[in-house]
Amino acid sequence: MDTFLLEIGTEEIPAGYIKPALKGLSSLILQRMDDARIEHGKARTFGTPRRLAVEVADVAGKQNSLTTEITGPPEKIAFDEDNRPTLAAKKFAEKLGISVNSLTIKNTKKGRYLCARKTEGGLATSTLLKNILPDVILSIPFPKKMKWADLSIEFARPIHSALALLGDKVVPFVLGNVKSGRYIFGHSFMSPGRIRLSKPDDYIEILRSNYVLIDPKERKKHVVRGIDKAAGDCGGKVLQDDDLVDIVTNLVEYPAVVAGNFDKEFLELPREVLITAMREHQKYFAVIDKKNNLMPNFIAVNNTLVRDMSLVAKGHERVLRARLKDAQFFYRSDVERSFEDLVGKLKGVLFQAGLGTVYDKVMRVQKLAEYLAEVANFDSDFKQKVLRAAYLCKADLVSQVVVEFPKLQGVMGRVYAAAAGEADIVASAIEEYYRPTYSGGQLPETETGAILAIADKIDSICGCFIIEMIPTGASDPYALRRQGIGIVQIMLDKGFSFSLSELIEKSVTVFGERNTDEVKRISDRIYLFLQNRIAYLLSEEGFSKDVIAAVIAVSIDNMPNVWNRVRALEKLKAKPDFEPLAIAFKRVVNIIKKAGHFETNKVDENLFEHECEAVLFADYKKIKEKVLDDLDKGLFEQALFDIASLRDSVDVFFDGVLVMAEDSSIRNNRLSLLKQIEKLFGLFADFSKISTSAVSL
Repeated sequence: MDTFLLEIGTEEIPAGYIKPALKGLSSLILQRMDDARIEHGKARTFGTPRRLAVEVADVAGKQNSLTTEITGPPEKIAFDEDNRPTLAAKKFAEKLGISVNSLTIKNTKKGRYLCARKTEGGLATSTLLKNILPDVILSIPFPKKMKWADLSIEFARPIHSALALLGDKVVPFVLGNVKSGRYIFGHSFMSPGRIRLSKPDDYIEILRSNYVLIDPKERKKHVVRGIDKAAGDCGGKVLQDDDLVDIVTNLVEYPAVVAGNFDKEFLELPREVLITAMREHQKYFAVIDKKNNLMPNFIAVNNTLVRDMSLVAKGHERVLRARLKDAQFFYRSDVERSFEDLVGKLKGVLFQAGLGTVYDKVMRVQKLAEYLAEVANFDSDFKQKVLRAAYLCKADLVSQVVVEFPKLQGVMGRVYAAAAGEADIVASAIEEYYRPTYSGGQLPETETGAILAIADKIDSICGCFIIEMIPTGASDPYALRRQGIGIVQIMLDKGFSFSLSELIEKSVTVFGERNTDEVKRISDRIYLFLQNRIAYLLSEEGFSKDVIAAVIAVSIDNMPNVWNRVRALEKLKAKPDFEPLAIAFKRVVNIIKKAGHFETNKVDENLFEHECEAVLFADYKKIKEKVLDDLDKGLFEQALFDIASLRDSVDVFFDGVLVMAEDSSIRNNRLSLLKQIEKLFGLFADFSKISTSAVSL
């Protein structure tokens, strides 16, 4: 068993590409080894901006042999009456390259057949890898690939070298204009020469001695240790930013940390502007004091260790000063402009060709926010604040700071609103209404922000459906799925119980007058879209698929109600006597369906012929009152258990009467009674969608 090592040397690969590329490289090489019947141990990956590598332990020297069993002609054809092999048997043996005496007889379902075992000896692993490796390398996943020179191959960046060792032997292959070998390169500045590697075990240490920390985990520890020390030397600590640590780790091969300063005058800038200016353009870490206030310092992670790091710090300071000077100019210019001026400029910003400008969207969102404030029973003061927040919510899109730093969208809206003297709740809503910005992300904290977020998201969803920009499996350019999930999560978080279907219809009509049929057609498609998002969220929480289907088939109109019904039904389903209940209800539904159209009347007790009819009707009326009272009190679980108590009366009813009686008045009366039972169960779920082991009648 030998260790296998592959390194692909390249020009600098983007930091965000490296981690998924290494994961892909590892899985690809192991899968191809498995497919080739090469025994191996665990894989370990290494990577920097200039190299991707994988090491596989305990790799066998050759692939496992393969024995196959081949069935030939029937015994009666393969041997004559004297049990001598016929021409058919001889040809079969000759085809397999074995003697006739090696053939055996095998009993099969079709009878006795001639059989042979053929064993293929394993090829040398190096021979197999020679063909496997080029395909593996070119199959590594990247967001974008490129071609270079006159070569036909594609990779994230041009490939300059390839090392492939199985033990101390080179695995030879050619990739484009690069031949594999046993040579690697050190740090591009501090040790740029070619290095001969004798065996894989020396790889990490040789690179470390040549200023390359090839192990990302080791490199990350150096980064964290370095920035913490540098911040401590400044009298503060690093503002925690795990994502930036990961980015910087994959931007360098040998971390060299340095601290720098900037003029205190720049501290007048909003905290978010300073942090973003340092982080996004320069990949600098911010420094904070014990009170969590920003200090006029930053931490930079370089890729080269030099004699005088103070000169490096001064270079960083000059670059950052120019950035902050620009940010300061942009910010000062923005705060001098009125919100009315910014909002007016939105008329010249296109939202979507079929949906008008961003200003048009703001006007629609205002109307929807006002509607939501009314149906959610907020007072007039709240409504006015929501309207103001809706009017201002997208003004920062045309501010100079947001044009320069798009990630500050919403944040700067809040900052500018506060600077202009707007109410705190208005300013907060302008930042919060973008939430959640990703799956599982933070939700709006204020009710104003929540109302505004729902209004904005439902407008985007309805608008895209109107112009047929509906998400597909491969495309969702306006992130409608995320926005749909956001609406649901916000409604749950705030306990909003207003009608989702009415909100959809309201949003569709805000886009302009349409006839009733068209509004319904569009609204139904959007309702189904959100229904699917709700089903997804419920399944993510671990609820049964049949319970989810049963509940959402009835209604998703009241969002908290949906979750309460699912929880209650899931708990009832766990009871040992649930299945007979589900079967009984399915029987109710099936009989009503088979009856087709019938005139549903008020149940007439005078038409009852059997006591079981009167008992069921009496139990139904009594339980209906209890169920409605339970629902008014929010006792969903109790309400469902009360409905379930009808099961015995239903069973006795089916045993005691023939529902489809010949007398039409008696038949319709019994069907009307069952219809009332169905409606009561239907307050919760469509029980016909619940899985049961028994076959329903």
